[in-house]
Amino acid sequence: MRVALLIVIFLNSALSYSQQAEFKFKGKSHRFGKVQEGEVISHTYTFTNTGDVPLIITDYEVACTCTIVTFPKEPTLPGKTAEINVVFDTDGKIGYQDRSILLHANTKDPITKIKFTVMVKNE
Repeated sequence: MRVALLIVIFLNSALSYSQQAEFKFKGKSHRFGKVQEGEVISHTYTFTNTGDVPLIITDYEVACTCTIVTFPKEPTLPGKTAEINVVFDTDGKIGYQDRSILLHANTKDPITKIKFTVMVKNE
């Protein structure tokens, strides 16, 4: 009886360990092209959770407060699609901007990078 119980516990642990959430983005990068300095621009990144368990985004990192990220506060269930919205304020930013957003989530790799580029003109 003990052996059977140990086998059940071991198999349950192994199955739980192999299950994970996973991002699948329609596109992890976006090019805005040229914009005038002072414009506020935004892009929505769409993803699907292709994993076995609900995907939970806990936090994000950006280089400066000029980039605001809005992500789902509720878990994204397996097979479901959700969106991450990124807003970038170009005020005071001139020239080529290459920005990364690091998403913290319960995925195999706990940090996933999405990015965007924009050429900010001052004319």
